[in-house]
Amino acid sequence: MPDYLGLSLSIILPIAIIFGLLVGSFLNVVIYRLPLQLSSAWKRDAMDFLGLEAPEPHHINIVFPASHCPSCGEKVKPWQNIPLLSYVILKGKCAYCASPISIQYPLIEFICALMTAFVVYHFGFTLEGLLALLFSWSLLALTGIDFNEQLLPDNITLPLLWLGLLVNLNNTFASLDSAVLGAVFGYLSLWWVFWLFKLLSGKEGMGHGDFKLLAALGAWLGWQQLLLIILLSSMVGAVVGILLIMFTGRDKQIPIPFGPYLAAAGWIAMMWGEELTNNYLSLFNY
Repeated sequence: MPDYLGLSLSIILPIAIIFGLLVGSFLNVVIYRLPLQLSSAWKRDAMDFLGLEAPEPHHINIVFPASHCPSCGEKVKPWQNIPLLSYVILKGKCAYCASPISIQYPLIEFICALMTAFVVYHFGFTLEGLLALLFSWSLLALTGIDFNEQLLPDNITLPLLWLGLLVNLNNTFASLDSAVLGAVFGYLSLWWVFWLFKLLSGKEGMGHGDFKLLAALGAWLGWQQLLLIILLSSMVGAVVGILLIMFTGRDKQIPIPFGPYLAAAGWIAMMWGEELTNNYLSLFNY
């Protein structure tokens, strides 16, 4: 049984859910602001390279300024920023200008709360559990950013990759050899698919961020989980893509971000990868 420090689940899980809601609120800030920071920096670098006058930088980062409505600019009061609850009280609208608040905000908070509770229940209050939480929150942030911007920032994927290798120095989730091979095979497995698709079609089928994300998943979970991750993410991505085309009339030419499916598959592999693999293999053992 996981180590719960002698506390009952009736105490642990509500605390984990509340903490997850708070972290989810912070992840919403990261999902919204990090792409703005990166876009501003890229524009300044491009203008500087071309010898042109750079635009004024965005005075925004993860911490400052305080939360505000993107439509009217009014600051959000603390009681208007309570995870999930404020969205319900405000009926999904800004208290000042009545502009709609994206459903993404409560959704990210809710998912983060569930993920946090599952991880705490699965791993308990251990170093492994803390690392699993960092892994989970990073994947959720990447999911939100890629879904909105079709971007998997190096600012998250590369530290996640290196952290995975460091974490497995003590064989936390996989042996170090397996983690190193997982990072290498994870990157190369999508890299060659990218180039094969480009040679055959003349188009780029995915972004380079997908390579780095799968490399990070391999570094955390080992090369043995890569096939499961690729199969799960491909199956879910194909189903979702077909449903979007059938029921929303989405243009087939509009790319669908693959990062969210990789992230979801990676999290499932961390939580239940061995059980899923063993159950699958048992089907062939009569």
